[in-house]
Amino acid sequence: MSTTQNSILLTTLNARYTHSAIGLRYIFANMGVLQSETAIREFTINDNIQDIAEKLLGEKPAIIGIGVYIWNTQQCAELVRLIKQVSPATTVVLGGPEVSYTPLRVNVDAADYIMQGEGDTAFCGLARAILSGLAPKQRIIQATMAEIDTIKLPYDYYSDEDVANRYIYIEASRGCPFLCEFCLSSIDKKVRNIDTDVLLAAMEKLWDRGVRSFKFIDRTFNLNVKIASQLLDFFLAKEPPYFVHFEVIPDHFPDALKERIKAFPAASLQLEIGIQTLNMEVADRIHRNLKMDKIKENIRFLENETSAHMHLDLIVGLPGETLSSFGNNLNRLSAMTDSEIQIGILKKLSGTSLHRHDTEFGMVYSDFPPYDILRNSELSFEDIQQMKRFARFWDLYYNSGNFKQGSKQLWPDGDVFEQFHAFSVWVYGQTQSTWKISLERLAQLLFNYLTEVLGNKPEATAEMLIRDIMKLEGRRMPNFLKPFAHALPELKQRGATGHNKRQVRHV
Repeated sequence: MSTTQNSILLTTLNARYTHSAIGLRYIFANMGVLQSETAIREFTINDNIQDIAEKLLGEKPAIIGIGVYIWNTQQCAELVRLIKQVSPATTVVLGGPEVSYTPLRVNVDAADYIMQGEGDTAFCGLARAILSGLAPKQRIIQATMAEIDTIKLPYDYYSDEDVANRYIYIEASRGCPFLCEFCLSSIDKKVRNIDTDVLLAAMEKLWDRGVRSFKFIDRTFNLNVKIASQLLDFFLAKEPPYFVHFEVIPDHFPDALKERIKAFPAASLQLEIGIQTLNMEVADRIHRNLKMDKIKENIRFLENETSAHMHLDLIVGLPGETLSSFGNNLNRLSAMTDSEIQIGILKKLSGTSLHRHDTEFGMVYSDFPPYDILRNSELSFEDIQQMKRFARFWDLYYNSGNFKQGSKQLWPDGDVFEQFHAFSVWVYGQTQSTWKISLERLAQLLFNYLTEVLGNKPEATAEMLIRDIMKLEGRRMPNFLKPFAHALPELKQRGATGHNKRQVRHV
């Protein structure tokens, strides 16, 4: 991938440096005879667009293929326009989810071709035609879906730098059998499994190269129990430490999976569980199947009998979901688990069928990425704005784990939503910001609210916050808490009340 002269460059702008583009590597793996003159060049959305264009065009490629995703659409549109202004003869091909479905909501008119669908093998055919002077006349190329077993896997093309510094993404299957209207995966209703033996051999090679963090991108990892068991067994046979991330459906944990999940050591397994709503009427409306008894049983099992780290998702703004209904969802889920609860804002992705609710529920979305809901018949624009801040402060105080005990003091009567909503409104009134708030400032705000607004005793509140914050070695105690530290001699023995060179982290 590092030859000096490349006719074809595959590129994208990742959300951050630690991410890697598995899609580019799939295309590279399937370039056939053109692979020797193809290279991958990755950037981030924070890189200067003119610098990116300079680096790409400096290699004098005939073709530049760009992966377009929800996090980089605007930057990619700017990059395409710039490339075509500076080098009109360079052929630009776009692919990825953001250009695969209509309506196209970002202006990419400057691109020569748009490849819609799975480009793993189709891109090579287009590139071969362009280079041979037989470029197709149609601008929109509908990629023919290749047989999954004929696609070469991409894992050999994670570089040593990737292994050392980036997340390594793995795919065991494509598609999803469910019909949730907010999700692009529901379009591909047939689940196609990658040959498990071939995948396991590729994972073994990655392990031998030093990979210890594997993030699976399957939408329903635990759908096929046999395959899921084989993949879990792969890791259970290894010596920790390692870290594995799976996205799972909440109502399908037969005994074979439960026994394996119980065997994982602490800090080695993370499960992302899509709940989205617990309101059966709302769930039915968006074609989301909920088996509540199974969901409760499985969350209880994961919470009480395993060391798995759970990350559960709820969505604000679903058609017909009121603030009260969402609050009930959060209260019920909080009562089931102490794990992370990720609060997301509904997005209307091109290609999904959410639009069918627009008129009945007054759904109004942003025209700009990430296409989030602005208002509907149940939630005003102000409600949505407040819930965005609610979600951010929930991350900072609850999901971060920095205030695990302190945050729970915000809802003494058990009404998590109402009490945290009041707190989030108060915090925003104090800060007028949701970003770049230091850990010390977050702690001070929580202390002030608990003692001044809720009337908690300062000494007990301070001691609780000290234990929350100082549970990690090497942390610097916030100055305002030091006068209360005399009651905690174990911290003095650690030297935690003094200053050290570690700076307070900004979050």
